[in-house]
Amino acid sequence: MTFFVKVIFFNLKFNIHTMKIVSYNLNGIRSAISKGLLDWIKEDNADIYCFQETKAHEIDIDKAAFEKLGYNTYFFSAQKKGYSGVGVISKHKPLDVIYGCGMEQADFEGRVIQLTFEHFHLINTYFPSGSSGDERQAYKMRFLNDYIDFIQDTFKNKHTKLIIAGDYNICHQAIDIHDPKGNKDSSGFLPEERAWMDTFFACDMIDSFRTINTNPHQYSWWSFRANARNNNKGWRIDYINVSKTLKDQIADAAILPDIKHSDHCPVMLTLKL
Repeated sequence: MTFFVKVIFFNLKFNIHTMKIVSYNLNGIRSAISKGLLDWIKEDNADIYCFQETKAHEIDIDKAAFEKLGYNTYFFSAQKKGYSGVGVISKHKPLDVIYGCGMEQADFEGRVIQLTFEHFHLINTYFPSGSSGDERQAYKMRFLNDYIDFIQDTFKNKHTKLIIAGDYNICHQAIDIHDPKGNKDSSGFLPEERAWMDTFFACDMIDSFRTINTNPHQYSWWSFRANARNNNKGWRIDYINVSKTLKDQIADAAILPDIKHSDHCPVMLTLKL
């Protein structure tokens, strides 16, 4: 009888399966590799890594180095050299890969890559920043409005379980930024951007990190100025958001501020499958 109970326990434990997903704005993939990115990935050993701001054409990315660690590699670069770009490395081969999202300028800038897996559809996005001036802020708002249509179309016509990882370049709530009053007129925390986040979450999406951690002072990006990172004067602009259809499968979510290959840090989601 004792032996039988132990066998049953082992089988139950064996059947539990999770998938760990990491999103990370690298601020240049070649720079991040030179700062130890590959060694960290080997140790961290997540199933999927979503990269933003790779700043490299695919031919200039050392894909073989990731493949040696057991990952399949998928990169979508901007036409402009040394600018923007997204990528995904995965231990699991996707059922389908879509390079882009059908928005002409966004695809020219290499902002979206999509991978379909057995249990969900993953969209890795590098959202535009508006901090360089009015023209880019206007483009950012156009992108955001078009992105809602893109997400709703994806829900309606293709997939019911979505994971949307990336650098959103927006803090949603006052809790997500170190100085909400001082930054109320700053791109990334403008009322219209925050209202867009409300609209985004109203599209049956949820903030996976906030379902796990409701504490303040949790940031994923810090300015290079005024020793901001050491003083933890940051912004939470990197997310792995999921559709409500995946809410019950969230096992863990975290921000990893001690990982330093970029001015951003990785954010992590673990799903039960």
